[in-house]
Amino acid sequence: MIEAHNPLPRITERVPPPAEAVDGNGNWAVVEQELGTRLPDDYQRLVETYGRGDFWGALCLRTPFGDDNPVRLEGNLLEDFGPSRELFPEQHPYPLFPEPGGLLTWAVTESAAQLCWLTEGAPESWPVVIWSRDNDYERYDCSAAAFLDRWVSGRITSELLPREDGLAPWFDAAIDRDHVYVRLGEGPLPYPERLRILRDALAPTSDRGSYAYQGNRQDHFAVTGTGWQLTYETAYGHQLRVAFPPADSEAAREAVMAAVGLMGCPVESVSTVHGTSSWEPGSEVRP
Repeated sequence: MIEAHNPLPRITERVPPPAEAVDGNGNWAVVEQELGTRLPDDYQRLVETYGRGDFWGALCLRTPFGDDNPVRLEGNLLEDFGPSRELFPEQHPYPLFPEPGGLLTWAVTESAAQLCWLTEGAPESWPVVIWSRDNDYERYDCSAAAFLDRWVSGRITSELLPREDGLAPWFDAAIDRDHVYVRLGEGPLPYPERLRILRDALAPTSDRGSYAYQGNRQDHFAVTGTGWQLTYETAYGHQLRVAFPPADSEAAREAVMAAVGLMGCPVESVSTVHGTSSWEPGSEVRP
């Protein structure tokens, strides 16, 4: 049975929403007319609260708004997968929207799995079905918002949608970000101490996960309040990867380069990998 309570306040308490929901507002009546179905109220509130973006780096919420939205809510599963179903019917146990009771995607994962409604009955009673690209399925008899609430709180464990145990959940709005790579030389301090200095200098920060293999490391974190995303690593060379809104370029440059100075690492090069920002060598604060 679908839960009757409203889980959205618990979600927003655990996962702070962005100041502005990207592609989160529009004419729902037009959307429903084009789809040919009413949509669940809890999903509409999710879209209006969070908009387009991803939860925990793993679940990207589809929205029906935005002219350049690459993950629009559309009823195209029958068009996309109908031919495959004709060839391999045993791999498609559910109908596909707009067929009666068909699957309709409301979110996608980083591994290209689709979170769908099974559109049987009233929209408020639509269960959630996760459909992987390997044609594995998981069904949850709860609404989209209730599923999200249970997933971020750890009350749902999904093999098709793993969660980051030990990390507080987050939401990243789908905004434009510039990406700058700062290549570093070795300094006198060991890696853990350099990482501590970096995060202390940019504090407060929040963990985004880490990786270690055969002496190589990656540590991901975000700067609270600004949303800047950083990776400090030796896995692909000793470097900092920094992602930030273009308007924050100068503030990010000053803060990051000052932190690098405290780490005691010489700056070897600075390159813009994606975006318009330019942190030209010679303008940085050097140790």
